Amino acid sequence: MTQPPGPPSGPPSDPPPRGGFGAPQDPPPQGGGFGPAQQPPQPGYGHPQQPGRTPGPYAPQPQQPGQQPGQAPGPYASGPYASGPYSQPQQPGPYGPPQPGPYGPGPGYGHPAQPYPGAPGAPGTPPPGSGNVFKRKPALAIVAAVAALLVIGGTVWAVTGTGGDDGKDDKPVAGPSGSPKPSASGGPLDPGDGKGAGGEDPDDLNEGRQAGEARVLWYKEAPDAPGSGADAPGMWITGKTAVKAAYKQLFAYGTADGRPAWDPVAFPQKICAVTPEKTADDRIVVAYMSGSSDRAKCNQLQEIDLATGEKGWSEEVADGELFDSTLSVELSVTGDTLMVGRSQSGTAYDVRSGTKLYDKKRYGETCFPAGYAGGERLVQVASCGAGGAKEHDELQELDPRTGKVKWTYKYEKGWRVARAYSVDPVVFYATNEDEKTWNISTFSGGRITSQVDVQEDFAPECGWAILERDLQGCQGVVVAGDTLYLPTEAATGANEIVAISLSSGKEKWRVKSPAEESMIPVRADGANLIAYVEPSYDAGGQVLSIPTGGGGHKPAKLLQHPQGAADVENGFFSKDIDWVDGRFYLSTTRLTGNDDSKEKLMLAYGK
Repeated sequence: MTQPPGPPSGPPSDPPPRGGFGAPQDPPPQGGGFGPAQQPPQPGYGHPQQPGRTPGPYAPQPQQPGQQPGQAPGPYASGPYASGPYSQPQQPGPYGPPQPGPYGPGPGYGHPAQPYPGAPGAPGTPPPGSGNVFKRKPALAIVAAVAALLVIGGTVWAVTGTGGDDGKDDKPVAGPSGSPKPSASGGPLDPGDGKGAGGEDPDDLNEGRQAGEARVLWYKEAPDAPGSGADAPGMWITGKTAVKAAYKQLFAYGTADGRPAWDPVAFPQKICAVTPEKTADDRIVVAYMSGSSDRAKCNQLQEIDLATGEKGWSEEVADGELFDSTLSVELSVTGDTLMVGRSQSGTAYDVRSGTKLYDKKRYGETCFPAGYAGGERLVQVASCGAGGAKEHDELQELDPRTGKVKWTYKYEKGWRVARAYSVDPVVFYATNEDEKTWNISTFSGGRITSQVDVQEDFAPECGWAILERDLQGCQGVVVAGDTLYLPTEAATGANEIVAISLSSGKEKWRVKSPAEESMIPVRADGANLIAYVEPSYDAGGQVLSIPTGGGGHKPAKLLQHPQGAADVENGFFSKDIDWVDGRFYLSTTRLTGNDDSKEKLMLAYGK
């Protein structure tokens, strides 16, 4: 089998997306944090585990004779991982090819096929020693898919209840968790009711703290949630305030002491989407349901000022054409533009005033908007020709204020755009379900400038995008300047973070976790990469600083979390994490609704 050529010396052509093979893994029965998950997180906000083994993608290939500019050649017959006998992936969820359509009825972006676990950006984490499930019986895939759908179906039924669509919500199954009693333990302040005021909690997460270890500065217990669970999406850290959404409320805590920054903001129905980004002046937009029945839509928008908790403008998002609903939506912010993605279209608003700017609808004969990634740029993913011979995905950069298309890149048939790793530079991850391959490409002006060419098993933390693509639902992926940082998968023991050049697609350097637990990149901080090391059963997590320049990349420990908080730190169903101004913030993105234990919502660590 021939090897692919290296990157061309001149201006890059448009090579086809290339990829390696991923091994999907079984979600383990229990666990939390960045370790084994209890069950697949609900769509939109979960952060799954480390995927399985994925040999690296192919290097770029030159433009083939007769190829048109912007068109990817094929077939994919060359390269060290171009073919081979593999059985169907074992799990989880509906990882089959996209349904014929366009999209078909129902919520989300046409129930698209999911990237198989084991690829970077795919959900699912194995328990230790689970091995390569491509070698397992295909029948297990059906069991896992049905189980995942039953969990999701059960959650929707239980959370929404059976009442009418009249704005009145059913009472949650879970009862009050009980207020904590004052204690002389000296533990972090927490009210026990999610409001952040009064008393000390009897749980002293700093108990037994050793010299040199960081402290839990404060922590908060989660509010009541239905017995089937509820979403707790988003976490926004400003200069003085840490803000967290949970079920039907938005909470704000002082970053230094955890005391309430403003009264909780309550919504009539459960929160169903949030903007992952905040604006330059610290504002976000929250979407909540129109009612509590199965017919309710995720179409109520509310702007919130993170500094004060004051509500700004509100708006109701209209449904689109046939099969283009707001049963679920995705929100993103680019500059002063809010983009709301429906199942087959998008609507842009001025994020300051709520004024509608434009709609993005079907274009050409068969192309439908299927997802948006915001931030420094606004990038649209479109799905074209569903179920036909010309079926393919397209990337388009949009002018955020007008919706005008700046450039378009057309993927070849069989490739599905799954995740946005960055929008500045534009770095996207795609999968080929038929070939069991994946690809990470960097784009400029509608052309691929490089593709990741590292034969490695990457393991970012990504959500379960079942009802929508959830393009920006990954943690453990950092892009800074010309470098992409990705964590590797480790079946046992320590893993590594690999620095990859976005100019060449080649590995720059890698560093191994100093502990036997895995680590993931969190953010770039000047000349250093901030990384988080998972807790173990007998030690808290760690926050590391890794120099990214020359002269070595030896990690320096910024925080060693106390062992007394390890169970909480390691027990979240799924997590959101951040490092801001010398403090490490950790929050759950999914409430279990279990009233037998005092569920934690958010923690802050520091010196």
